[in-house]
Amino acid sequence: MEKRHRLIVALLFGLLPVSTFRTSAQQGTTRFRVVVNLVQLNVAVTDNKGNYVRGLHPLDFAITEDGIPENIATFEEGNAPTTRLLEESPAAQERTGLQDSASGPSLHDSQPETLDSAVVGANVFILFDTSNYMYRGFVFAQDAIADFVRSLESADKVAFYSYSRDLYRAAALTSDRSAVVRGVRTSVAGDDAALYNSLLLTVQDAGQYPGRKVIVVFSNGPDNASMVPPEDVAELAQSAGIPIYMISTTQAQLEPVSTAVFDRMSAATGGKAYFAKSWRDEKKAFASIREDLAHLYSFSYYPKPNPNRGWRSIKVQLVGEHGKKYHIRTRNGYRPRPNRFSAGNEPS
Repeated sequence: MEKRHRLIVALLFGLLPVSTFRTSAQQGTTRFRVVVNLVQLNVAVTDNKGNYVRGLHPLDFAITEDGIPENIATFEEGNAPTTRLLEESPAAQERTGLQDSASGPSLHDSQPETLDSAVVGANVFILFDTSNYMYRGFVFAQDAIADFVRSLESADKVAFYSYSRDLYRAAALTSDRSAVVRGVRTSVAGDDAALYNSLLLTVQDAGQYPGRKVIVVFSNGPDNASMVPPEDVAELAQSAGIPIYMISTTQAQLEPVSTAVFDRMSAATGGKAYFAKSWRDEKKAFASIREDLAHLYSFSYYPKPNPNRGWRSIKVQLVGEHGKKYHIRTRNGYRPRPNRFSAGNEPS
């Protein structure tokens, strides 16, 4: 248990952006300081029939972190430009004498601005199971993934990874669809399945990029070769704000443990789980994910002072009548990334 926790803390070091700071420490000692710069949420809103709800505005949403009301800093619907509501974090506003965030965000009168750090489109990481569980439907799965890659809009970047016992980065994140499709077509079947090891590495890769990120996993069965438990992978993805979409076949449903893990992991990160009965259903699942990405609301906030250095609970609600008619799907929290500096390498 202690080793598992150390692994997660170590992996969290490189995931979330943090502001630099100076800390005093005695010689030879090491201090940990938790600094959260910006928390990003991907939110799906649907009605009672499962249809996506469009046209909502920042004032239609209310966000709390550990019960503390938060102010939305950036807001985006689908692939539309990001609107900037707060120029700086509350701490930065205090330093420069700007309006304190407690007075609430205000929209600019001019056209919405795009933010270099937030408007990157949806970076989609595809993780394909090439283990011996996939022998029967391997070619059909390749076809479904290739069609999904071609169907993504040009603003999105895509990476394609495959795995069996080890992870293979067949195509790094790129806007070149042909390079990604080549990676799909040249993938070959392997042996045992180390899904959770490979998924954890994929989450770590995705966390290095700004903007919206999602991971789409095509897995046909259980994990029989990983050293990492699925709960640690889910927590890492939650803390990095990366939804995980799981597509599997009915063969995976024959093992209740895998089914439950896929459902829990996707729900905890704000994604979805699909269990396809045929290759046609696989293509429908990929189409559903594409629609989901196109209709997500993406917004961020600067957390207000919070002494909690552990798991922080996030709650997103709709304001007024919208809250009675519509449903929200998003991640339910995150763990702040600790940042470590020793006395000899403090930043200026």
